[in-house]
Amino acid sequence: MPLLEYVYNRYKKATSTKEAVVELRITYDRRQKYMTTNIFLLPKHWHRGKVINRIDAIQLNEFLDKLLVDVRKVILQMQEEGTMDIYAIPDRLQRLWSGGLSFLEFCEKRACVRSYGKSDDSQERYDRFMKFFRGWGGIKAWDDVTEEKIIAFDAYLDKRKLKPYSKWQNYHRFLNSFIIDAINEGFLRRNPYKWVRIDKEKSKGGIGKYLSPEEFNQVRDAELPTESLQRVRDLFVFQTYTCLSYVDLAAFDATKIQTVKNMKVYVGNRGKTKEPFTIPLLKPALEILKKYKNKLPIISLDSYNFFLKAVAQHAKVDKSLSSHWARHTGATLLLNQGGLDMKVVAKICGHSSTKITEQVYAKLLDETVVDAMVGYEKKM
Repeated sequence: MPLLEYVYNRYKKATSTKEAVVELRITYDRRQKYMTTNIFLLPKHWHRGKVINRIDAIQLNEFLDKLLVDVRKVILQMQEEGTMDIYAIPDRLQRLWSGGLSFLEFCEKRACVRSYGKSDDSQERYDRFMKFFRGWGGIKAWDDVTEEKIIAFDAYLDKRKLKPYSKWQNYHRFLNSFIIDAINEGFLRRNPYKWVRIDKEKSKGGIGKYLSPEEFNQVRDAELPTESLQRVRDLFVFQTYTCLSYVDLAAFDATKIQTVKNMKVYVGNRGKTKEPFTIPLLKPALEILKKYKNKLPIISLDSYNFFLKAVAQHAKVDKSLSSHWARHTGATLLLNQGGLDMKVVAKICGHSSTKITEQVYAKLLDETVVDAMVGYEKKM
């Protein structure tokens, strides 16, 4: 049978003011495995394998006693199976605590719960994350949920040349939420994200993902070799002039078009946030609707983004074009060329506040700033 023993301050670095961790040492066949308990104590709080002189000493000792009982259960299971791998004990212990689920399986279940009842866009985000996370395969077992693995995951995202905002919003944020759920349900005791700094780049958002007026004109007017690419370009142009997200573009319903003061206006609610939007349809957008008889040539998001790269190449625009670039470009053009008030652009985009519009979608171009100052100077 493996020998079990609690060890405190293994590296002899604890002082009267500096804590050290309590670990469970498992010894078997001249090999040792150390398991952290995530209990950090000062030297005065540990004596002969027990926590002392702390207000939570009873609870901590109960946890340590239970941990020994559960580890012995895992060891007995291994003996019955005829195998004894002390290095597999932590993961098997987590499986015992979680009803037999691995961490990856736990994430699968939580993704279903977290996305339930949410918009199609939100559900798709969870699906995309889980597909990516499974494909990476670096974190499957409970024992894999460590700082080192989080750093490895971040490095893997770096290799895909993702920017900090995208890395956090589309990947780390989901994994962190699943880890927090596991802690809340008692399957994990610590969150490695607490010790690993991941740049969220909160204030920058989507800045940079927009076309300049000249680049947009190149895309709009480009000679394209196939009807398929022309349809993709038309979708992008329509999306730019309406500032619709892909989800709302795919759900576009021409019957919701109203006439207000002799202008065609598209009204509705965003599929993602349910915020209302009001979009006056400009002449180029109406021309595209007329071309397709009010039925936009929608394709899947993956195909749309893939073919947009080819459209950009033919238009001689050296940018990795995707669906969301249209929304950014549209808002930027409305603020700069259109000179619209931020509140109006927020209403068109379906934002709950102008702060979102300003931080994420709106960038004042240099020419806009100069023109504004020239106009100011003339009034002096």
